[in-house]
Amino acid sequence: MKKKLKSLLVGLAVPCLLLLGACSSTEAGGNESGIQERTLRAGIGLPKEHPEGQGLVKFKEIVEEKTDGKITIDAYFNAQLGDDQKMVGGLQAGTLDITIPSTSPMVGTIKQFGIFDFPFLFNNGEEADAVLDGPVGKKVLEELPQHGLVGLAYWENGFRNLTNSVHPVESIKDFKGLKIRTMQNEVHLDVFQELGSNPTPMPFSEVFTALEGHTIDGQENPLATILSNKFYEVQDYLSLTRHVYTPFIFLISQMTWEDLSEEEQKIIKEAAIEAGEYQRKANRKANEEALQELKEKGIKVNEFPQKEKEKIKKQIQPVIDKYSKKYGEELYQQMNEQLKEIRSQN
Repeated sequence: MKKKLKSLLVGLAVPCLLLLGACSSTEAGGNESGIQERTLRAGIGLPKEHPEGQGLVKFKEIVEEKTDGKITIDAYFNAQLGDDQKMVGGLQAGTLDITIPSTSPMVGTIKQFGIFDFPFLFNNGEEADAVLDGPVGKKVLEELPQHGLVGLAYWENGFRNLTNSVHPVESIKDFKGLKIRTMQNEVHLDVFQELGSNPTPMPFSEVFTALEGHTIDGQENPLATILSNKFYEVQDYLSLTRHVYTPFIFLISQMTWEDLSEEEQKIIKEAAIEAGEYQRKANRKANEEALQELKEKGIKVNEFPQKEKEKIKKQIQPVIDKYSKKYGEELYQQMNEQLKEIRSQN
């Protein structure tokens, strides 16, 4: 009899505890809509005025509006929380929620990102959009969760151009001997070495000081980045090489992502995509305007001839062959087939 009574009491206690737990959860901020009050910390390496910064501000506005202010985005700019690699590490450790790095430094973690680093791959931003937002880009995103990261969208860093303080770069021979800062990326390093330069990887936050002190001769970045970081103050020449197109990748910590409700995840993802579309447009407009402003600032600008680009393509083909095998020949081939199809329709 005692055993039956004990079983009955335990049976009654369990649902009561579950009910109390549910009540506690509601009192702690849970709600029927699935949106809780929370603050997400987001950091990027570029200034607030840069198109990437504008995109992050747009993302913040969208999220806060769609959640009626329940989810707030605490945004940090200018590498306040460290360089790209440090912030990505923060996502993996669960100490930071969101960052939007260039894909190039991510190659050490996700090798497939490297296929986007091949020189002269895309002719324009629209081609890049189609590949990144299509099956190839999505396949690469699928590699992220096993590294504690979730990729929600591709944004745009843009076509990279070369600046230096030694001489105009108008042909292959002009690359020789230049000490050029690059990102920590093996394709970039091997390509510049093949061209006779001395590539020097370093965190972006250190580049201006290194240029000013002539520790390095030059650097390569999109025009909006060159302008917003005032590289024209420490560089004499800008060569419009457009040698590599670099995407940004919108990342959220997997720990953060799994803590969000389905409704919150939907809002965050849609906001990342919508803000990314805004950011791409802003970036393309900013690069057009930046070129004119850089000329007005006094930096000497020269076009890099198409015939020299063709020479570079031939010279670096062994580098491309090497890394296409390393990063995934099937994925690289799929990307090339998509590009051929896009170009045949134009």
